[in-house]
Amino acid sequence: MGLIIGGLMPAVVYGFTNVFVKMSVKEGISPPMYVMAAGVGIIIAGAASLLFHTDMSISSRSASYAATAGFLWGAASFGVAYALQVYNSPIAKLVPLFNMNTLVAVLLGMWLFAEWKGVNSSQLILGSVLIVVGGTLVARA
Repeated sequence: MGLIIGGLMPAVVYGFTNVFVKMSVKEGISPPMYVMAAGVGIIIAGAASLLFHTDMSISSRSASYAATAGFLWGAASFGVAYALQVYNSPIAKLVPLFNMNTLVAVLLGMWLFAEWKGVNSSQLILGSVLIVVGGTLVARA
């Protein structure tokens, strides 16, 4: 169930998210205002998530990691909105490129959390090669 809730559902939701990014930019929002408006949406999603998971545990360390994740997400989102607005980049090309973030997350997860102990290295390497090939093909389309 964890792979559905934490993998499949976010994949579908992130797909819709990118369509709304494009729609927002097409309607004239500036990239900084996009990031701030999206932040309001995140606050609402956080409050709504309490309906499903009422645990409100927090520490200064966990909060600083969460704030860093939010800052990094905001910086990346600004880049996407900027590319859409200033360069009129097609979202259909941007999404596969920035989703190569999978490679970064996989490498950092293996290194920082020793997740390399529980993965099939040959499948991981093959999957990584396919991600890079796919991103390259889409960027050249």
